[in-house]
Amino acid sequence: MTDITGVDFVAIMTKDHDAAVKFYGETLGLPFVKQWGNMPGSEFQAGNLTLAVMQPDAFGFEWSPSSTMIALQVDDVAAARKRLEDAGVQFRGEILDSGVCHQSFFADPDGNPLNLHHRYAPK
Repeated sequence: MTDITGVDFVAIMTKDHDAAVKFYGETLGLPFVKQWGNMPGSEFQAGNLTLAVMQPDAFGFEWSPSSTMIALQVDDVAAARKRLEDAGVQFRGEILDSGVCHQSFFADPDGNPLNLHHRYAPK
């Protein structure tokens, strides 16, 4: 039996907290939730998921980019991609149509993998 009742946030490691805050808040346009006191950790709301960017050396961890992709839900992948490209984000390949969804892959400034995602077919 476990006492776990849910997931409160997903942490994304960054070498530069200030740059990550700018990317997730300004470039991606995610609403800022809070900073972890005076520590280099901040939270942003991505719909139903809170994303925390944290500079791991301040918390006793070593930095390494994630290998786990976070798929960010959008209404229109092409429009969201264009806006991000105009802001300097580089995408990897063209928009993928899987037969049920559109996806477009990119990374944050630290190399953490991200994906614009829109499911157009019923589940």
